[in-house]
Amino acid sequence: MNRMSSENNLDKPKEDEIVRIDFAFRKELAEKVEGNLASFCYQCGACVGDCPATFYSDDFNPREIMLKVLYGLEKELIGEDSVLWLCTNCYNCTERCPQDVKPVEVIISLKNMLADRGIVPKTVSRIIDTFEKTGRTVQLSSAVTKERAKLGLKPLEEIPMDEIHKLLAPAEEDSGK
Repeated sequence: MNRMSSENNLDKPKEDEIVRIDFAFRKELAEKVEGNLASFCYQCGACVGDCPATFYSDDFNPREIMLKVLYGLEKELIGEDSVLWLCTNCYNCTERCPQDVKPVEVIISLKNMLADRGIVPKTVSRIIDTFEKTGRTVQLSSAVTKERAKLGLKPLEEIPMDEIHKLLAPAEEDSGK
């Protein structure tokens, strides 16, 4: 779009072209992740270079996610079809960040915000359900047990589910008691 008028002056941008920073969203995120880490991102792109999710998806880009965080674009980050779930949590971005911004921690916090709003893909819901029931993220099967035996590995120990349930229970101050 050419915004130059005939007198060579810039036209004012239209209202829908203006990006307004949502500081309330940024504050909410800062409370979930080590303060205001995202503010230190200067968009160098180091986080993208070795990101497996970026390699396999045209939609996922940690630099773009961090830019949206900087602008406080909650609606673009926290929605039904969020690309955040494509993150593998490999920590490559955090290892490469020259500003120690910890992009993966920001992304994990955004995923937690999605979960708090009940926006979780079915596959993630199944993993959560399995963990809450068994203490493992995958079902233990006889095939796994046999393969471990072939490899000379000890059988997996029982998971102390009472301890898991205590950890998963909301804290008393969170539940209003």
